[in-house]
Amino acid sequence: MNKDAKIFVAGHRGLVGSAIVRRLQAAGYDNLVLRTRAELDLCEQAAVRDFFAEEKPEYVFLAAAKVGGIVANNTWPAEFIYENLAIQTNVIHAAWQQGVKRLLFLGSSCIYPKFAPQPMREEYLLTGELEPTNEPYAVAKIAGIKMCQSYNRQYGTHFLSVMPTNLYGPNDNFDLTSSHVIPALLRKVHEAKISNAPTVEIWGTGTPRREFLHVDDMADACLFVMEALQERLADQAAPFWNVGTGTDVTIAELAGTICEVVGFEGELTFNTEKPDGAPRKLLDVSRLNALGWTAKVDLRKGLADTYAWFLQQTK
Repeated sequence: MNKDAKIFVAGHRGLVGSAIVRRLQAAGYDNLVLRTRAELDLCEQAAVRDFFAEEKPEYVFLAAAKVGGIVANNTWPAEFIYENLAIQTNVIHAAWQQGVKRLLFLGSSCIYPKFAPQPMREEYLLTGELEPTNEPYAVAKIAGIKMCQSYNRQYGTHFLSVMPTNLYGPNDNFDLTSSHVIPALLRKVHEAKISNAPTVEIWGTGTPRREFLHVDDMADACLFVMEALQERLADQAAPFWNVGTGTDVTIAELAGTICEVVGFEGELTFNTEKPDGAPRKLLDVSRLNALGWTAKVDLRKGLADTYAWFLQQTK
C-alpha cells in the first residue's frame, strides 16, 4: 500500500479497529477514512453503497462486528447472526462494486468445529459441528470467509481473511454482561480487590484451555498481510490465515495470573453449573509464521498493560 492510499477502517472505535488505526498511523498511513456508527450504519445496505460510491477507498479493513462472550452470545443470538451477516455482506459487496484493491475480513477462531483436532489448522473449517454457545456468530463469520473466496473466484478480487484467536487489550469491553473472559475477569478481580471481597467466582470448571493475543499484535498482523506482495500470498494454499500466539493456558491459570497482576489475594471459586464452552481452542499459526509474522506481546505484560488502561478509564 502507498502511504497516501485511502484506507477505510470499518469499526475503528472497537477493540481491533482502534488498534489497526494506531498501527496504520504509526506506519505513516494518514489518509484514513473513519465513520462512527451514528455517521454510517453498516447494517444499512443503501448507506454503505452510497458511502463507498462517494469515498471510493482503495483498501478496507473490515473490523466492524457485533462481538461478545458466552453470556452475550446466549442472550442475543438473533442479533449476533443478523448484524454480522448484514455488516460483512454490505461492505464486501460494495467493496467489489467500487473496485477496492484489497480488503481484509476479520473472522474468529470460533469458526472451527467444537472438537476440532488441536491446534486448529485452516483446513479444519467445516469439518464438524460448531460450539453451540456461539454458533450464530460463527456461522456469520464462516459466511464472510466464503463470501471473500467467492468474490475472488468469480471477480478476481483480492479479498483476504484472518482468523484471530481470543483478543484483549486497550478499548476492550469491560461490561460484565457482554464482555469476553479477560476484561470480565480483570473487572471482577479488580472490584473484589477494591471491596475486600474474600472470593471471586469464575464461570465453569476452569479447565478449558484458551489462547490469547494482544490486540496490538493482531493489528500488526493485519497490516503485515495487507502489505504482503500478492505473489507471496498466492503461494499459500488456504485463502485465510490464523492469527495467534501458538500457546494456550487454562482459564484457572489465566485467572491466577490476573489476580497477581491486579494484586488480589483472595480465593477463586469455580461455578461448575455455568458453561465451559469448547474444551480447547488453540490455533495452528504455522502458515502465517511461515510468511514471516509472529506475535510479540507476552501474556503477563499484555494483561498488566490492559489493567493499567482500565484503571485510567475508571479515574
